[in-house]
Amino acid sequence: MASSYISNALQINFDSVLEITDNAEMVSMFKTLESTGLRGFLGCPSVLYERELEQFFDTAMVKDGDITCEVSGKVVVLSEDRFAGVFGLPTEGLVNLSEVPKDLVYDARSIFSQSGEPISTYDKKRLMKYEYRLLNDILAKSVTVKAGSFDVVTHERFLMMTAIHFGIQVNWSKILFGVLKEMVDKTLKKAKGCAAQICILLKSDPTATMGEATTFPHLKIISAKTVKTYVATNKTIDARGKADEPGVAKISRSKKRPIATGDEPAVTKKKRTSKRKASSSKENMNIVCCIGSHSSSNL
Repeated sequence: MASSYISNALQINFDSVLEITDNAEMVSMFKTLESTGLRGFLGCPSVLYERELEQFFDTAMVKDGDITCEVSGKVVVLSEDRFAGVFGLPTEGLVNLSEVPKDLVYDARSIFSQSGEPISTYDKKRLMKYEYRLLNDILAKSVTVKAGSFDVVTHERFLMMTAIHFGIQVNWSKILFGVLKEMVDKTLKKAKGCAAQICILLKSDPTATMGEATTFPHLKIISAKTVKTYVATNKTIDARGKADEPGVAKISRSKKRPIATGDEPAVTKKKRTSKRKASSSKENMNIVCCIGSHSSSNL
């Protein structure tokens, strides 16, 4: 079903998140993201045309640099220029993210860090501040379109985050249209995403006849409420992680008898004698008691 194509989707309700009053860092991150020219793409109407979306992925192919597909019996051609126009994307700037200045990448390693200590450009997400953890998730699901876990920040996403944070001009039109072309290339087997954006593109074409639209699940749309939940969840994860760190576990008291120091009065142990009961069986069974010792490991 087409609904499977929204598993990697993550839309942003900019009007909602920019009204957050108790998290200035999050608001600053969203304002910076908006200023890069991505609001029209990440904040486009969250509607889903399931039948047309399925037809798009079934028939789409790259031809002469454009994406050609058949929807409702009509041939639709999506060009990069129309793609940029529909979402108001920048058409100038960096295309190769490896060109992000190294001194800015170096500074970002400390700016993004939760502790203030420089982190690697390929590191665990939980080492970053909450607003940059969320930015990583947004880029992973809605820009680079990656499936699976996002616990680790990739070098590519770190460079994107650096460019966004420092306001470096990026040719988002070429980068994002390139991602879309990779998605429809059946030889690459890339994760499918950008469901809302594809539906908006198809709807904007006068030759396409669209059917009934459905809305996205609210959990796929970032709002002030979901940001608050996201932060609370990550704080819980952080607290659990600290409790599991080496050296934090409780020290268990030994149950062994303490060694005598010589000042205590000597205690004479009585020798216990036991009577063995005769067995009528010819074979004697030795009963072995196995005591399993339990050890606790620190994570």
